[in-house]
Amino acid sequence: MQLTHKIALRPTPEQADYFARACGTARRVWNWALDEWKRQYAAGCKPNAMALKKQFNAIKYRDPQWLDEDGQPWFKTIHRDAHAQPFAYLEKAWKRYFADRKAGKPVSEPQFKKKGRCRDSFA
Repeated sequence: MQLTHKIALRPTPEQADYFARACGTARRVWNWALDEWKRQYAAGCKPNAMALKKQFNAIKYRDPQWLDEDGQPWFKTIHRDAHAQPFAYLEKAWKRYFADRKAGKPVSEPQFKKKGRCRDSFA
């Protein structure tokens, strides 16, 4: 029994550009969240996805790294799920890491994503 199906996308150049920007946004938010998670964990805190998402939402409109040359948030043109889902995925990755480590399986921590070296996607 087939439960899924694949649909081939043939985006226009404008749509392909949007998809690339959305993937880049998701990758950059993942890297920020992973760095912050590791920093908080090393400081003895117990980070979670919701707390990181709230922290990100508090800084995303005023931190220079999230603003374009005009001082506007560059991700305002990208759907919010592209910069919201990485937090849920990161928490899932850490839970899997700790569960596998507890079970004695060989594991490695979640890794930073690099353009061209990861599967670009967004939800």
